[in-house]
Amino acid sequence: MLALELKVPHLSAEGGQSTAAALAASLSSEWPSYFAFVTSFFTVLIMWVHHHVIFQLVHCTDALLLFANGLLLLFVTAVPFSTAIVAEYFATPAASTACLVYTRTFVLIAVLFYLLLMAAFRASTLGPESREATVLRLRRDYRFGPPAYLLATLAAPFSPWLAMLICTALWIFWAATTREC
Repeated sequence: MLALELKVPHLSAEGGQSTAAALAASLSSEWPSYFAFVTSFFTVLIMWVHHHVIFQLVHCTDALLLFANGLLLLFVTAVPFSTAIVAEYFATPAASTACLVYTRTFVLIAVLFYLLLMAAFRASTLGPESREATVLRLRRDYRFGPPAYLLATLAAPFSPWLAMLICTALWIFWAATTREC
């Protein structure tokens, strides 16, 4: 899904513009698309892994858990859209607005992930084999998400680079905190 935002450059064959150098220059000018794609890809990958970790601890589901999960998935599907906006406008004067859209998407996802966690980690849904230490660690770690993404959102109008750096640092944090036991 995210790969759809990576565009193949179209060079004109007229005037000798279809050269290796022209293609290389055109590809390198697309660096904001590559940066946004990689950041979002790893963010979605890590969300998927964390989702798996959470649901391994769940013994049974109910409507609350399924609706919380569905709402989270709704906003995860918005990641390609916000990624496309950053890719298109990061190197322009509109970068701050593009980064606001991107970071706000992740604020919502972080809040919804925390709500999913709360719905999943109730006595009625947790399995008897669920490790209390894992549940406590995940509850603690997930509290960190909304304020950290909010910090990126607050940084976006002043420094789009800082906002994206915070988002990138967060996927590194989430990758480092991913463990099942």
